[in-house]
Amino acid sequence: MKDFFSRSAQAAILFLVVAGILALALGGYLGFISTNFNTLLVSAQSWLSVRFVAVQEFITLPRNSTSLIQENAALLEEISRLQTQVVQYQQQVAETQALAALVNFSRSNPDNLYTAASVIGRDPSPFLHYLIIDRGSADGIRRGMPVVTAQGLVGRVDAVISNAARVQLITDPASAVNARLENAGRDVVMVGSVAGDLSLDLVAQDVILETGDILLTSGLGGVYPPDLLVGQILNVRKRDSDIFQQATVQPVVDFSTLKIVLIVTDFRPVDISPLIPVP
Repeated sequence: MKDFFSRSAQAAILFLVVAGILALALGGYLGFISTNFNTLLVSAQSWLSVRFVAVQEFITLPRNSTSLIQENAALLEEISRLQTQVVQYQQQVAETQALAALVNFSRSNPDNLYTAASVIGRDPSPFLHYLIIDRGSADGIRRGMPVVTAQGLVGRVDAVISNAARVQLITDPASAVNARLENAGRDVVMVGSVAGDLSLDLVAQDVILETGDILLTSGLGGVYPPDLLVGQILNVRKRDSDIFQQATVQPVVDFSTLKIVLIVTDFRPVDISPLIPVP
C-alpha cells in the first residue's frame, strides 16, 4: 500500500513540475535561460571547431608544405623563362626598329650607297672612343669611309681588316669635324675630348652662337659629306676679354647604345693635308 502511495506521489510531483515548466515556457519566463544555453552551446561548438581545424592542419601541413614548395619552384622557373623571352623579344623589337630607321634613312638619302654593319666591340680604353664593326675589306669597306645612323653622324672608319673594321667616333680626342651652324650659316670646327665631350673651340667673337643651334657637316676638308646632322649646342661660353668663344655640343647619336650602323661606301675622302700650310 505504501509503494502505491509513493508511486502516486512521484507521478503527481513529476506532473506538477512538467506542468510548471510548460506554464513558465508558455509565459515567456524561460527565454533568458534558453538564450544563455544556446550561447553556451555555440561557444562550445566554435571552440571544438577551431581545435579540430588546428589538429587537421598540423597533420596535413608537411604534405601541403612539400606540395607548395614544388609549386613555387615550378612557378619561379616559369617566370624566369618568360622573363628571358620578354628580354629576347625586346631586343628583337629594338633591332627591328633600328633596321627600319636605317632603311628609312637610306631611302631618304638616295644619293649615297650604304652597307649595314653590327657593332661587335668597343675600345676598352677610357681615353679613346672607337667601335668595332663586323664588316671589313672583304665587304668593300675602306679606311676613311663615313659611318652614320638614322640620327646622324657617328664617325669614320679608321682601320680595316678582312672581316672587321674600327670606327673612330666623333667624340674621340683625335677627331675634328668641320661643321656648319644651321641658323648662322657659319663654318666651325667641332672637336672631341678624352671625356667624350664635343665642343666648338676657337670660334670668332662675331659668330652668333645660341643654345639649341643645330650643327651639320659642312663638307670642308673632304673628310665627311655635307649636311649630315651632328649635334646641338648645349651652352655657350663667351667673354668680352677673350679672343674666341667656346660652346659645348650635344651629339644627336647615343654612342653607348649603338647596335647597328651604316657605312657610306661610295664616299671617297680627300686628303688635303699636304695643301694645308704648316705653322
